[in-house]
Formats: sequence, C-alpha cells, structure tokens
Amino acid sequence: MAAQKINEAHDHIAKAEKYLKTSLTKWKPDFDSAASEYAKAAVCFKNAKQYEQATDAYLKEAEYQTENKTLFHAAKAIEQAGMMMKNGTPDTAAMALDRAGKLIEPINLEKAVDLYQKAAGVFENEDRLRQAVEMLGKASRLLVRLRRLDEASVAVLKEKNMYKDIENFPMCFKKTTVQVLIHLHRADYVAADKCVRESYSLPGYSGSEDSVAMETLLQGYDEQDEDQVYRVCNSPLLKYMDNDYAKLALSLRVPGGGTKKKKAAAAPQGGAGGAPEEDDYEGGLC
Repeated sequence: MAAQKINEAHDHIAKAEKYLKTSLTKWKPDFDSAASEYAKAAVCFKNAKQYEQATDAYLKEAEYQTENKTLFHAAKAIEQAGMMMKNGTPDTAAMALDRAGKLIEPINLEKAVDLYQKAAGVFENEDRLRQAVEMLGKASRLLVRLRRLDEASVAVLKEKNMYKDIENFPMCFKKTTVQVLIHLHRADYVAADKCVRESYSLPGYSGSEDSVAMETLLQGYDEQDEDQVYRVCNSPLLKYMDNDYAKLALSLRVPGGGTKKKKAAAAPQGGAGGAPEEDDYEGGLC
C-alpha cells in the first residue's frame, strides 16, 4: 500500500514538472496545474507516512500557488506543510519552516514572523545557534516592518545575546545600534541608553565606530539637537544597515521635533556647521 502511494506521488510530481516546462508553443508554465499535481503528491506521501516528502510537496504547491497569485491556497498549503513538519526530523522541520516563511512573507508578514521564530526555536534546541540567530534576525526585521516595536526589542535582545554566546562581537555592536533605534522610536531614552552602557562590557565596543555613533545619537536626542540626530541617522553606518533598520534611522525625530533646532542660543557642543534645509531633514524613507 505504502509503495503504491509513493509511486503515485512520483507520478504526480512528474506531471507537475511537465506542466512547468515551456516550449515554442507554450511560453508560460502552467502553475495552476503544477500546484494541483503537487497537492495530490503531498496527499500520497502523507498516506504513505513519508512526512518529509509530503512537507516538500506541500511547499512546492505553495510556491506555485504563489506564482499563480492564488494566495489563499498558498497559505493553506503552507499550513498543511506545517502539520507534516511535526513528524519530521528537527533539521528538516527547521529548514521547511524557513522555506515556508519565505513563501508566506508576500502574503502575511505576521505568519512569516511566527514561522521564522519557530524555525529559530528548533535550531536553538539542536544547539545550532548560528542558524537559530539567522532565523531570529528575519523575524526581528519583520517585527520592525510591522511596527510591533515592543516585540522587536525583545527579539533583537535575544539575537544580541545569541551572538554574544557564539562570540560574534561585531554583530553584537550592530544589534546594539538596532536596539537604540527601536527604543528611541518607542520614546524610551532610558532603555536606549542602558543598551549602550551594557554594551561597553563587550570586547572592542568601547571606542568603536558603533559606540561613538550611538553616544552622539543619544546626546543629540537628549538635548533635542535635531541636526546632530540627523547627521548620525544619515551617516553610512546607519543608512546601509538592513533596509527595515535604515528606515528606522531615517525616520527618527527628536521629542517635540518637526523643524530643525536653531543654533542661536545652543550650547557650544551642539555641533559645528550650518543646519541643512528643513526639506533635507524631512526626506526620510518612511
């Protein structure tokens, strides 16, 4: 019975591959039919208790449903794949969760966050911290994009601690910068300052480009010096971070801000050089 079902599954996959081929008379792949065949293959594998192959078939179905713009059916296929993962090996489950997250991102960011976090949990349980922290990073970026900043601050802290465990200190520095930006967007200067203070225990952080930038940013924010905040947030160090974090930097404003601070009565350390035009400051990516 199992062998028969496995053979049926492979027949459906062969049909799916034919639907995906193009020729002189068929310019576009038939994603709809290919998705249907992969769905049938997945059921056959499931009935044969070949759960890892069933997972792969469901994810293939989801991929082609996405190509076909039938996003509801893509989401359902990913859901089915998730059910199969519970029966697979941890490594396979984690990689499948990652694939599912990539597929669902264009459809549902919240679900993608959940899938990446689950993948991170599986890798972490297997003591594969480098893979776990990569998955956490994907979840953190999406949480920022969703403006779920309280959750993002927790996720980035977990990332930073994991990088500390594997002694990747330069990445700890980058995560400190992300923490500061998130906390300042949450209007929590105290938490932002604490992140920087605690990071001085990391080897190499003191005097680094990252620490100098964050000290300058915090000073500007605390003193409501919008020019100083603008300069730091538009520096290459912050502008060339991952896009979601760069947007956080470029959209940061000081409390009560909106126009640049005039320098007539400012303290001497307020920064040299003339203030840019207001329009320059308002030109963020948010």
